[in-house]
Amino acid sequence: MDGADDVANDNDDIRRRIRTIPDFPKPGIMFRDITTLLLDAEGLRLTIDRMAEAVDGQIDLVAGVEARGFLFGAALAVKLGTGVLLIRKDGKLPGATIAEDYALEYGTDRIAIHADACAPGARVLLVDDLIATGGTARAAVRLLHKAGAEVVQAAFVVDLPELGGADALRGDGIAVNALVAFDGH
Repeated sequence: MDGADDVANDNDDIRRRIRTIPDFPKPGIMFRDITTLLLDAEGLRLTIDRMAEAVDGQIDLVAGVEARGFLFGAALAVKLGTGVLLIRKDGKLPGATIAEDYALEYGTDRIAIHADACAPGARVLLVDDLIATGGTARAAVRLLHKAGAEVVQAAFVVDLPELGGADALRGDGIAVNALVAFDGH
């Protein structure tokens, strides 16, 4: 999908299962809460099925971004018959790791994977619940490239297109799919 206009209208059943909480975590933010989707067995099944249907080509690993990306990533990996690679906040993994810094609104953060998490040339699908500015997702792509992986696609349940993250990933050459898009942030 190439943008918010391409998000399938037939995913309104998923959209209705995502609760919006105004003014969280601060005034003016419309928080898209996927916990209501996770509580709904049929909604979760539909979400995983549709994310799997959007995968284009062979995938060796699904990489889930901490923490909600683990939920969708693990379920999607089972559906696709692949393993799941965990992208964690730095300092959470035992053993040798490689890491990548990225900018936040006020400061920086760091994500990491095990140094031996994937074989060079592995075809990886990056998964998270939501794409906003794309800072974490783009850092995850850089991190996976450091490990020798080929990030062939990124999949999200929710896109906030006004914040530009999906377009930034596309600009980096990553195919992006999101099931639903919401105006605002």
